Amino acid sequence: MRRLTVHTVPPGRNSLWQWPKAKHPLRVIYNFLLITISRYIPSLRLKNFILRRTGMKIGKDAAVGVQVVFDYMWPELITLEDNCIIGYNATILCHEFLVEEYRTGPVVVGHSALVAANATVLAGVRVGANAVVSAASLVNRDIPDNAFAGGVPARVIRFRDGGVTP
Repeated sequence: MRRLTVHTVPPGRNSLWQWPKAKHPLRVIYNFLLITISRYIPSLRLKNFILRRTGMKIGKDAAVGVQVVFDYMWPELITLEDNCIIGYNATILCHEFLVEEYRTGPVVVGHSALVAANATVLAGVRVGANAVVSAASLVNRDIPDNAFAGGVPARVIRFRDGGVTP
């Protein structure tokens, strides 16, 4: 289940043309610059400090790898709970523009969860506590606590306690 808010737009042009009405352009530029700078900073402490300036909620000891792309329009909808890891070149999005509407939704990466390299997490999704999302996965639905998930789209493969999915 994805937690999405649907925003309708006037007919005519597709919804992407409406982005300046959805979010102030100066705020988007500010977020873009901070998120882009953070992509190249190796210091986790400094990176987390910079990302918090965008409104992201980042827990204690959360670790964000190099080249991670966060949603620069709605970063305030992202929560990284304590001790989670976001791997190299992962992408976390909180919006999606469609032809006749756009949608926004919060993304939560749970306590001690791992989103591995090159994975993409879509708007409105929660990655549960202690869950692992394998590399190059597309997360378009919630991943439960203690699950190991992967693929396109990501599916639960097994649970970390050794249990197999039904």
